[in-house]
Amino acid sequence: MRDYSLKCELSASERAKREIIHRTYRLQRTNINKEFNQYLIGKYCNFTRMANFWDLFDKLDGIVDLSDPDTSLPNSIHALQTAEAIRKNCNLPDWMALCGLLHDMGKILYLDGCDADGTSKDTQWALVGDTFATGLPIPASIVLPEYNSCNKDHTSDSLGLPAMNCGLDNLSMSFGHDEYMYRLLKANNHKMPRQAEYIVRYHSLYAWHSGTDYDYLENEEDMKMKKIVKEFNKFDLYTKNDALPVRWTHDLRNFYSKLIKKYISDDMMVNIPP
Repeated sequence: MRDYSLKCELSASERAKREIIHRTYRLQRTNINKEFNQYLIGKYCNFTRMANFWDLFDKLDGIVDLSDPDTSLPNSIHALQTAEAIRKNCNLPDWMALCGLLHDMGKILYLDGCDADGTSKDTQWALVGDTFATGLPIPASIVLPEYNSCNKDHTSDSLGLPAMNCGLDNLSMSFGHDEYMYRLLKANNHKMPRQAEYIVRYHSLYAWHSGTDYDYLENEEDMKMKKIVKEFNKFDLYTKNDALPVRWTHDLRNFYSKLIKKYISDDMMVNIPP
């Protein structure tokens, strides 16, 4: 269980880190509602420029997730830790290791982000963190629920509620690296199976895959896909180890380059400026 509490016995550095986490989530809940979500998607999800996959991936060296209490390593290292743990499990398909490598790659959006939108390296409240369905009350089981009341949708009594079993795809999840990367993969006509899209798009939706709050909105496909997202979540959360970071080697780069060619492409359409 992740610990976000501001305990008296925390060291000064740990308290400072957790205060940043609290601030990030407070701003996320305050600012991201259904209307603002559509603004972010419209602004950031138009992919018109070609860029090399590895040039993009390497930009993850420049960002550390402000919402994550479990690691202080750059996201590029966390991505490799996740991918390698999956790859070493002989029972899992190769595309799932690739998901491990790119599941957080949407954080490259910081290169085109800005403080006002919460998409910059210094803000991140519309880039990182556990996600939720906008246009609805936010579940009390979500991390730091004390900030739910800051959200306009959460307190509104005028929003129309979605139909039972409408399906997750018919909801608007709080914008972040998950939604951005999902849309980036779709725009680039990736060749991974539908399970991969669920992993990328919903791996931060803990209230769904690790809880029951959104069960009433699931359709049959969501129910089937939840198992693989939960399986992936184990590798995402429990491979973080700042003391034993995985290092890139020539062989690793070659292995993942082959997967990228197999399922995506050496080059991708993005919105990141050159």
